[in-house]
Amino acid sequence: MRRLFAGIAFLTRVPVPGAATFDAADVGRATLAFPLVGAFLAGLLVAVRHVVFPLLPPTVAAFLLLAVYALLTGALHLDGLADMADGFGGGRTKEDVLRIMRDHLIGAYGGVALLLVVGLKASALSALLERGQADAALVAALVLGRWASVPMGRFLPYARRSGGLGTAITDHVGWTEVVGATLLALGLSLGVLGPVRGAAAVVLVACVSALQGAWCMKKIGGITGDTMGANTEVCEALVFVLVLALG
Repeated sequence: MRRLFAGIAFLTRVPVPGAATFDAADVGRATLAFPLVGAFLAGLLVAVRHVVFPLLPPTVAAFLLLAVYALLTGALHLDGLADMADGFGGGRTKEDVLRIMRDHLIGAYGGVALLLVVGLKASALSALLERGQADAALVAALVLGRWASVPMGRFLPYARRSGGLGTAITDHVGWTEVVGATLLALGLSLGVLGPVRGAAAVVLVACVSALQGAWCMKKIGGITGDTMGANTEVCEALVFVLVLALG
């Protein structure tokens, strides 16, 4: 339970017992439970979905679900998406990119990235609500989006010499966490989407994460908490689109 509680404390704003005592090593070990944290968040969103839809139109319900999601997570990954877009879009050297990503202001690249990803999520989720597929898509997307950070943290170095929030993952993730998180993500995805769509979603997220990791290695020589958060957002949006496309 300590792994799960540490994961919830790290990835959400939901209060958990002993949150003040968790350190970086606890967070690293908690990566094994990251898919469970995604399933937990998805369960909360499914409960909200039963309240707002079909009472409200699907587009309104979709935006409300995403608003609740942002509140539950403190917009953690959305912040990473905006920071990565600003840094990678505006920085020429590694030092420029990392400096821009640490700036609290959001630039044009970050604003556009947020608009496109949130808009894609909302439109896809709206269509999924109409088709009655939103619940399964929410579980798969949130599970796989968080799972993606675990192998990235295991196999890719941290880009900043000075360290940062992401070092809790890159410095403390071992094979136990990678294998455990992968088995959980596979089981949950196949369970809610079925073997074909579930396997397709896992492959999609793995491929997107590998491409993003390669881009990060080329651009800044590693990953950061922002790039992992951005990858989570992009993977979630693409899982929504995939489930919608496969019907």
